[in-house]
Amino acid sequence: MTRPDPRKTAALSAALSGAVDLGALKARADAARHASATPAAPAASGAPGAADNGSAPWIVDVTEATFQSVVEQSLQVPVVVLLGASYSPESQALAATLTRFATGSGGAWILARVDLEQAPRIGQAFGVQSVPTTVAVAAGQPIDAFAGPISDAELSAWISRLLDALRERLPGIRAGEARATGVAEPEVVEDPRIVAAEEAFERGDYAAAQGFYQQILDAEPGNELAKEGLAQARFAERAEAVDPAVIAAADAAPDDLDAQLAAADAEVAGQAVEAAFERLVSVVRRVYGDDRDRVRQHLVGLFELFPADDPRVASARRALASALY
Repeated sequence: MTRPDPRKTAALSAALSGAVDLGALKARADAARHASATPAAPAASGAPGAADNGSAPWIVDVTEATFQSVVEQSLQVPVVVLLGASYSPESQALAATLTRFATGSGGAWILARVDLEQAPRIGQAFGVQSVPTTVAVAAGQPIDAFAGPISDAELSAWISRLLDALRERLPGIRAGEARATGVAEPEVVEDPRIVAAEEAFERGDYAAAQGFYQQILDAEPGNELAKEGLAQARFAERAEAVDPAVIAAADAAPDDLDAQLAAADAEVAGQAVEAAFERLVSVVRRVYGDDRDRVRQHLVGLFELFPADDPRVASARRALASALY
């Protein structure tokens, strides 16, 4: 089993953006990640046109036309994308094993089976070099992958690690596990203040969303949901106004701080996260005083858009510390 390093994962994410609107998914993911943890069976209703496989509704056969709608469900549960081919015995064997595991999962994760003979563009988007290739997608982003067949024990362990890593972030995992065990999931009581902020975010009223989140933080400085939401709303407001052409303009004017900050926002919005971090760390090395503090604060704000354990954030934090001290 191969587990890609952060650079490979970032490259895969960038490649996938040609087939799936990851920027839009990211925006919706932040509003949906704290939604009710009791969705209906996740796959069938969210994948119009997906082939009826006569099995559990969270097992779908995906085409190029339905791929994005299936990936959108990774806002609620991880989607395991099997990229195989009918001529490959290894693909058929892995598909059978994954189908067996998914059937008993209760919808804690979705199995999306792709026949690359019928949907070659999906394979091209993922940069598939051999079949079968299996990719895990969460919140619209590829997060792990392996190539070739693996043993049932290795596959089971891989899925378990995936669910363990994402259980607190994707609300549908616990609900699916409860369905699988027949244990009722406790009702989730949502904070009406967070709901109001998320509704404003979904309307595109980012200023109102920021106001709601800030009110929560004024009363509860340690509220992590509000901190995350405020960072997302601030970035969404900036990203909505940024012109992608600013990246070239910033490259041509390295001493223009406004251009550098705007270019970093454009790069994050375009999934070039590491490039954005590297840009601002480089600026921190070149400037001093208030300018340095301004760039540092902007970079830290970008860090807050991602989980604290994101390897790209960890690496950039180390580089920032080196640049500062």
